[in-house]
Amino acid sequence: MTEIVFLTDIHGNTDAALSIFEREDPDMVLIGGDVTDLGQSLDGVIPFLDEIPAPTFVVPGNCDNREILQVFEASAAVSVHKKTFDMGDVTIAGLGGSNPSPFGTPFEHQEDEIAEMLSSMLSEMKKNHWNILLTHAPPYGVLDEVAPDVHVGCHSAAAVVREFDIICCGHIHEQRAVSELNGRICVNPGPAKEGNYAVIILDDENEPEIILKNIRDEVEQE
Repeated sequence: MTEIVFLTDIHGNTDAALSIFEREDPDMVLIGGDVTDLGQSLDGVIPFLDEIPAPTFVVPGNCDNREILQVFEASAAVSVHKKTFDMGDVTIAGLGGSNPSPFGTPFEHQEDEIAEMLSSMLSEMKKNHWNILLTHAPPYGVLDEVAPDVHVGCHSAAAVVREFDIICCGHIHEQRAVSELNGRICVNPGPAKEGNYAVIILDDENEPEIILKNIRDEVEQE
């Protein structure tokens, strides 16, 4: 069994993010971007990532400056933007930033660029027992509504969801949920800046179990 903590949209509130690990003891951690907020200094990123007490895999979000990639590389975390990484029976493929938004945030890509990145990763990715897409922006059509029937997700990500078992995304803070697209599980745990996160339990004999949590939830007594 593998237990994963997935968090995203920290927006500089690293204290809330680190509070998660006073409650959870995962085998690995996935961070889906927006570690910092627009214009925020990168100085605290390495100390934050180095303090997480489990192997950590991270991609940038659209609100992170592009220089954050060099900061990730200098930390204890593994940057998986445009890369794949195998850990036991789990393969993680990473896609940071977002498709274009009306706000012109620092880390955006055109859809054709995203399609090329995903194609390159998939051509090199070895299929594992569990295959996870760690993406900041959600695929188009799931967890991406900003108003009724107004979807802002990534079309290129939606086109490849069937290559994965689980899609871990964020970006749209109000879309905290576990949902499904083309038969694949999609999870947005809600913004970690407000103490939200997800626990993903992978058991080779069962379907994945995904629990949405918050640092203010009552701790279950064993």
